[in-house]
Amino acid sequence: MTPTASLLADLTALLGPAHVLTGPDADRHARDWTGKYHGHPIAVARPGSTEEVAATLRLAAKHGVGVVPVSGNTGITGATFTQGELMVSLERMNRIREVNPAARTATVEAGVILSRLHDAAEAQGLYFPLWFGARGSAMIGGVLSTNAGGSNVLRYGSTRALCLGLEVVLADGRILNLMSALHKDNSGYDLKQLFIGAEGTLGIITAAVMKLVPAPRAHATAVLALNRLDDALTLLNRLQEATGGLVEAFEFMPESYARRLAAIRPDLGQPFATIPPVTILVELGATSPALCTPAADGSLPLTSLLEATLAPMLDAGLIQDALLAQTEAHRRAIWARREAAAEITYATSPFIDTDIALPLDQIGTFLTRIHARLPALNAGATTLTVGHLGDGNLHFTVFPTEDSATLHDQVVEAIEDVVADLHGSFSAEHGVGMSKKPSMARRKDPVALDVMRAIKSALDPQGRMNPGKVLP
Repeated sequence: MTPTASLLADLTALLGPAHVLTGPDADRHARDWTGKYHGHPIAVARPGSTEEVAATLRLAAKHGVGVVPVSGNTGITGATFTQGELMVSLERMNRIREVNPAARTATVEAGVILSRLHDAAEAQGLYFPLWFGARGSAMIGGVLSTNAGGSNVLRYGSTRALCLGLEVVLADGRILNLMSALHKDNSGYDLKQLFIGAEGTLGIITAAVMKLVPAPRAHATAVLALNRLDDALTLLNRLQEATGGLVEAFEFMPESYARRLAAIRPDLGQPFATIPPVTILVELGATSPALCTPAADGSLPLTSLLEATLAPMLDAGLIQDALLAQTEAHRRAIWARREAAAEITYATSPFIDTDIALPLDQIGTFLTRIHARLPALNAGATTLTVGHLGDGNLHFTVFPTEDSATLHDQVVEAIEDVVADLHGSFSAEHGVGMSKKPSMARRKDPVALDVMRAIKSALDPQGRMNPGKVLP
């Protein structure tokens, strides 16, 4: 029996033939949703419990094969690409073990789809405050492994800030139980933070205890037209002061985004008759009866607060125009334009996409500097920008006139140059995977890389966990 056949026989005996996929049956796991990365795993194992994950990793260690974890496979950095490794899918580990309304926590397995957790929390009058376009397919294990962000990081933080406890299977098959619901625990190193954002290179996350918050009883949502991006930070700060920190989302869509949206998704419409240089989507969320109970005239106090805060800035010319959502359907239409970002970005090839973080007051400077540099690299290149302006995260995409690996590297390095000069980061919320490994080599502090390699060596001495990812 060949080594591969021996491994498959052992896996089949452990999991059953329906849960060991090979050949065409494995293809949906081996191909990422962008279509850029199409791997060839030995097989896809589909364990249904933490114990089965542990036994699967022990078999992988016995046979000396690498392991690539996969959840919803919604990433865009090649973090689940495989050539000859064993993929371990967490899709069967999809149980919500408990929702605890009193403690405001949810204990969930790694294969729980994000929107299912939203629904389970909502049924208890609570909210899991991680929200992004792929919520209908992304799974908890994946969002933890990439420390995913989204549109409401401004108020609630990224995935790392929402996790209290973690269950992880290590490379040798041992189960690390960190499933605490404590908000304070100073008993040594905070080990769970090692695995959040590690993209499966240190172990496989199988379950987690996540924070829930009171569900907003009301939202006030608006799109605003501005002439200058620099005015947006003033606007954000005034909104935060006036509302006591109720801003949940503050999204940036420049003219280039609106024009591309109009070309690719004309059915979604435009909020203004004339496309402004800068469009901001702002949303407030509140739970207090004082802001959420309609007044005698039917108006919502939270919406009135937003209107009253915006009015002086409209009068002063800081804001050129404003459109407030009057119904839930109108609110959804506003968000649909923002959540079409991935669709309109990947509708054209070639493209060079980046996911950067900058100090809030340096975003305009970045855009000015990079647009001044690009023509020297590719005179006909166009760009698309969209971002979570409230937390400094921009998705900056360049559409070059030729599909050249050399040009790709030159553009990415130019973006990195400007980002580094402004004390930003080349990776904000999508993880590193394969695509950002060159950036890690160029830009990450060498001592930090040494520490990361030491941790990797300690937890995965044979280098079998998601090999070839994250670390250059």
